[in-house]
Amino acid sequence: MNYPPTIIVRHKKENPKKCSVVPLTGRPDVYFFSYPLKQLPDLTGYIRLAAEGPPLSAADAAAGVLLLDGSWNAANAMTRLFAHVEPRSLAGFVTAYPRVSRLGTDPANGLASIEALYIAHRVLGRPTEGLLAHYHWAASFLALNGWAPETDPSANQPPSAPR
Repeated sequence: MNYPPTIIVRHKKENPKKCSVVPLTGRPDVYFFSYPLKQLPDLTGYIRLAAEGPPLSAADAAAGVLLLDGSWNAANAMTRLFAHVEPRSLAGFVTAYPRVSRLGTDPANGLASIEALYIAHRVLGRPTEGLLAHYHWAASFLALNGWAPETDPSANQPPSAPR
């Protein structure tokens, strides 16, 4: 691995059955933390995936990726703790996740966590194998964003077991 592991901070109230990134548990390139945290991990050299901020680009390839996972309300609250980590947005992509917010808090450019992570890996030139293996809307997500499902083996392949 020529890049830092992805750090995913999951809000403790996020339902694991609905969480799109839980199937990534055990991958050697992904570390999970529960929010609230007792101690912050070292985030030196990391960028934070966010709805707003400069666009993520290949220039960020050496950076670690921080993903805050929770409802939009929870993620907004979590952001305060991680405001010191430079944000990067993923503009121009479309979600396939059937979002329904009773509070109207979903941003127009909002993505499911696994979608954001997949896009980040593509933009940064990192492997995408297995990322979408357990994502119900993988084929729709890839098609909506101009990626043919049949050319992406991760859409239907289970992730490799950690070594």
